[in-house]
Amino acid sequence: MRPIPSSVLDKRLVFVTGKGGVGKSTVAAALGMAGARAGRRTIVVELAYQDRLARAFGVEDSHFREAQVGSDSLFTISLDPQHALEEYLRMQLRVKPLADLLFSSRMFQYLAVATPGLAEMVTMGKVWELSQTRRRVRGAEPYDLVVVDAPATGHGVGFMRTPKTFAEVARVGPIAAQGRTIHATVVDRRFTGVVAVALPEEMPVNETVLLRDELRRALRIGLDRVVVNGLYPERFGPRHRAALARALEGTDDPVERAALRAALSEHARARGQREQVVRLEEALGMEAVRLPFMFEPQLGPAQFEALSRDLEAGL
Repeated sequence: MRPIPSSVLDKRLVFVTGKGGVGKSTVAAALGMAGARAGRRTIVVELAYQDRLARAFGVEDSHFREAQVGSDSLFTISLDPQHALEEYLRMQLRVKPLADLLFSSRMFQYLAVATPGLAEMVTMGKVWELSQTRRRVRGAEPYDLVVVDAPATGHGVGFMRTPKTFAEVARVGPIAAQGRTIHATVVDRRFTGVVAVALPEEMPVNETVLLRDELRRALRIGLDRVVVNGLYPERFGPRHRAALARALEGTDDPVERAALRAALSEHARARGQREQVVRLEEALGMEAVRLPFMFEPQLGPAQFEALSRDLEAGL
């Protein structure tokens, strides 16, 4: 039996999840760039028509298309259930005209949309297909690393558990068989990893701990890494803070007082953030990878590159 890889970059499939708004898409993109820089042919998978990475690199269309971005080893794709289901049918039926006829049926499309969890199942099926050493898509090359920008926290766990749910409901047949196969891949720690992303704030920290517990309960797997995003820099220490406080008490100039208050406020925020990081690390029993706050209105290739190098150092 192969040993469990010590680095997330040595897995073939990595799910990145976390509370909404914590920057998990940014971390997924940075992780993909780190993988590509390490020599792994890498694809970053975005869901529900999202194509943030493609747009950041000026690529116009990654909707269900494996688009190259940034380097020869980095790709991205934006998945949607409709195209995933269509591809699945073509693979199962093996007759393209029949698959096209079935998919064009309004009744079939209605039933497909109305089936609980089917969208997640076919999307997970495509994620699984991308991670295989022998691709089922004709002419498609395999990837060494597939990074999935998964749904937020609770939905992310449900998304990963969907194949098991379908296998339990169907019991027999091709869907049940495929569900069991995909589930076995998801819970194989030699193959698959889970990275949680949090902000250094009370609620995201609490939700990350709950995510760890839910993964254990629903899938019997743990977190491989936790990334704390958006840390403010520590610009000065306790002595400087005391000096700023004394300066604030000794001046009546409104401009100086505003500047000193801003400096003290940022110091307090940075200190509070690091207290939350320590709380998270103690609760999870693992050291967090820390990423800085990017003082940019919009992230581009240069910012993703900087974050990916910070991330790589902690993996």
